[in-house]
Formats: sequence, structure tokens, C-alpha cells
Amino acid sequence: MTTPITHSTQCKRCRRAGEKLFLKGDRCNSAKCAIVKRNFPPGVHGSVKGQPKLTNYGQQLKAKQKAKRIYGLMEKQFRNYFEKAVAKVGNTGESMFKILELRLDNTIYRLGLASSRNLANQVVGHGHVLVNGKKVDIPSYQVKTGDIISIKKSSLESPIFKNLSDKLANKEKKEAMAPWLSLNEKVLEGKVTSSPKLGDMEMGIDWQMIVEFYSK
Repeated sequence: MTTPITHSTQCKRCRRAGEKLFLKGDRCNSAKCAIVKRNFPPGVHGSVKGQPKLTNYGQQLKAKQKAKRIYGLMEKQFRNYFEKAVAKVGNTGESMFKILELRLDNTIYRLGLASSRNLANQVVGHGHVLVNGKKVDIPSYQVKTGDIISIKKSSLESPIFKNLSDKLANKEKKEAMAPWLSLNEKVLEGKVTSSPKLGDMEMGIDWQMIVEFYSK
């Protein structure tokens, strides 16, 4: 399970990365976003020094840190996913991407059933989610093509899901959904229709840099 993250910490992570990582849901698209208000690294000298020039190692480290922050993972978890990706046949970076995308909490976020991955993690952990009709409360659970993901009927009255069906009916929300998923917004039920592809990532991550970082 991931460690709870405060709002201020999330903002600092985006500022340190020098770009929006969309860790706080709808707030990231508003004028309150830290990148809009304070687009420089956190710290006393952040506004003076700006983003530093990076060595090749620094670029690899930055790519790894960016992916960790986006998916809300600790170093040990992230390294374990790399090891699993190495064991698979094919491109290691792409395998790692697919494993992370197919986490249940990420899938909930990508379906639009939660405004951030952090909230999606909580939604799963609190037992609101069904996979093929059975409750799954493990955020790291790996979904697969054909799986049906839904919100428990008893959970639909929760403030978390209030007016969510209306929001998901928005054209822009539909267009933003990952192409490997489909959603019936009226009943808050999604389906994994295919395997994620690197081009489906809404945030640019250099997976080869991450592979190189761990391969040293």
C-alpha cells in the first residue's frame, strides 16, 4: 500500500519535477496549481537557481523519480516492478509501463472514477471497487483484458461518487480516457478492452532512461 501524501508534498513534487504531474486531480487544471503560481523548485534558493542542468545520470534519476511520483510508489515497490519487467520477454521499459498502468488504482484513475491516483488508491483500499463482481481492496492488483471494474452499489451514495456520472458524460472527459478502457458512465462500470500501449501515456516518461538507471 502506498504512503498517504499531503497536498503540500504533492505540489513540491511537481515543482521539483518542473512540470505538472497531476497529483491533485482537478486542482492541477486550475489557477491554484503550484506550477502556475510558483514554477520553480521548492526551497530557499529555488526561485533564484531555477531548474538545474542535468548529467546523463541526473536525467535517468529524474525520469525514475517522475514515474515514481506519478504512480505514487515508494522506491522498493518501484524497483520490484522493474525486476518483474526484466523477467518478461520483450522491451523492459514497455513491460514496466504496462505493469504500472494495469494496477487497479491506476485503472480507476484512468477510467475517471477518481480525480487523482492518490484518491484512486484510497477508493480501492476502502473497499469501494469490484472486479468481475468481487470486491478487491488491493490497489496494486493487476487487472487484465476483459476485466469488468465497477463501484459497489452501496458505495455510490458516498460523497466521493456524488454527481460523478454527470461529470463523466462530459465530452472532454470521454476523449481523455485511456483508449484501452471503456466506461458506462451511467452505472460507473468500466472494462479493460485491450493492453496499454506506450503511446497511451498521458504524461511523457522516458522508460529507457529508467531501464538504464537500474541496469548500472
